[in-house]
Amino acid sequence: MNKIIKIRLKPLTWSPYLPPVELADATEEQLAAMKVTPSASKVSPYVLTLAHDPESYVARTKLFNAIMYAEGGLPREDRELGALAASLANGCRYCANVHARQHARLTNSTDVTSALFAGRTDTLSKRDSGILAFATALTATPPQANHSHIDALTEAGMDKLEIIDLIHAIAIFGWANRLMHPLGHSN
Repeated sequence: MNKIIKIRLKPLTWSPYLPPVELADATEEQLAAMKVTPSASKVSPYVLTLAHDPESYVARTKLFNAIMYAEGGLPREDRELGALAASLANGCRYCANVHARQHARLTNSTDVTSALFAGRTDTLSKRDSGILAFATALTATPPQANHSHIDALTEAGMDKLEIIDLIHAIAIFGWANRLMHPLGHSN
């Protein structure tokens, strides 16, 4: 059996095509909207770009937070794996990088992300393999997900509510990746 080389991902940067909101020039509404961002320590260029439309930014961020940071249900690392798989299927390098690093941080392991980036999905657990296959099929246009994907997740130990949480995580990244692509690019 071939050993998988551990892959360490360095953070990528995202550069907007449109000039982002300058914090010094932001309106009160824009500043208030940016407070719903989970990370209050840094306001990214992506957030500053989305802040041009504070109302839709708040709606997007509240939905994102409810899906990705909800207590209970599907474990956060599985949500991150669903987001990673959707981002890989969509070709969003930036989001794939972010969610691979989050998954590795949450699991204290780079085994799964190394296997994905090395093309060694044959080494994944039944659960991780099921998440990857379902996320890839659900992200396809048109979606290719079917009962066999749900059956595989159920056989891997997921209950119906966890599968619904996974669908939400995958779906929001189907949308988020497609929002991020026309607004900028990663380096």
